[in-house]
Amino acid sequence: QTQMVESGGDSVQAGGSLRLSCVASGYIYSRACVGWFRQAPGKEREGVATISSSDSTYYADSVKGRFTLSQDNVKNTLYLEMNTLKPEDTAMYYCAVEIYGGSYCHTLQGTYFSYWGQGTQVTVSS
Repeated sequence: QTQMVESGGDSVQAGGSLRLSCVASGYIYSRACVGWFRQAPGKEREGVATISSSDSTYYADSVKGRFTLSQDNVKNTLYLEMNTLKPEDTAMYYCAVEIYGGSYCHTLQGTYFSYWGQGTQVTVSS
């Protein structure tokens, strides 16, 4: 059974940093596209960043230059390093696996992803 478990969310001041972690189990992690998504109250879910099995990374324009995605294939763990955080980054952050063989990894669209974790809350105050 595929399972994703997120952690690392916290409350921080604007300009601060956080590192989110997502531990994956139940599938061949190194052969999948995985990514981070977020959803703020009253807003649609949006893609934040994804990484393909060949280590290509894709970022939403709103986080480019501030967020960095990386992974440890030995630990089956996906990381999201978030710097220069803004109040608009406040959201529940989720990780998930793309289930179409990586074809939609670049889209950052959650429609193509599954095995959502329970999420980890990030709150950025001004």
